[in-house]
Amino acid sequence: MPVDGELFRAILGSFPSGVTVVTAMDRDGTPRGLTSNAVCAVSADPPLLLVCVSKASQTLPAIRSSGAFAVNFLAEGRHEVSHRFATKDPAKFESVAWHPSNVAGGAPVLAADSLAVAECVVTGAVEAGDHWIFVGRIDGGEIRDGVPLMYFRRRYGAWATGDVEGAGIPGLGEAVPAEDLDPGSRPELP
Repeated sequence: MPVDGELFRAILGSFPSGVTVVTAMDRDGTPRGLTSNAVCAVSADPPLLLVCVSKASQTLPAIRSSGAFAVNFLAEGRHEVSHRFATKDPAKFESVAWHPSNVAGGAPVLAADSLAVAECVVTGAVEAGDHWIFVGRIDGGEIRDGVPLMYFRRRYGAWATGDVEGAGIPGLGEAVPAEDLDPGSRPELP
């Protein structure tokens, strides 16, 4: 069966993911941002991640000109923030609390709406179809306790299993040690 845009979105929508808002500061000091689930860890040493940005995005020129961006990992219940940043509304930052990153070219950090923020400096870019892939070195970040906003088959939800408060964050809770997991079920992580 040929894969058209609708089937492509249905296939990839079958992979549950967290929801992020990728932000950057334009040359003229205008904050820009977009909703994305196209974010992926690349390397732990050095700490790198990638984001995919549509060529039609109003945020693309800001990332390219500033050479930096922030990835805001949204918390449970912040689907309205996700919706707001999925639009081309030029006023999307109105009524959203943010502060400028000190290490990512002033990229907006949405601290009140996020569980974590990765503040990145662009180290590489690749053109891929109708998107650009940016690799960013994480030069700063923040993390908070809470539950992530999730997205699956065009619907929002929250992490549904057990108590995740502080999971894996030193001093906030305990995660299952990797050596206690079945090696056959453990994914290969960077």
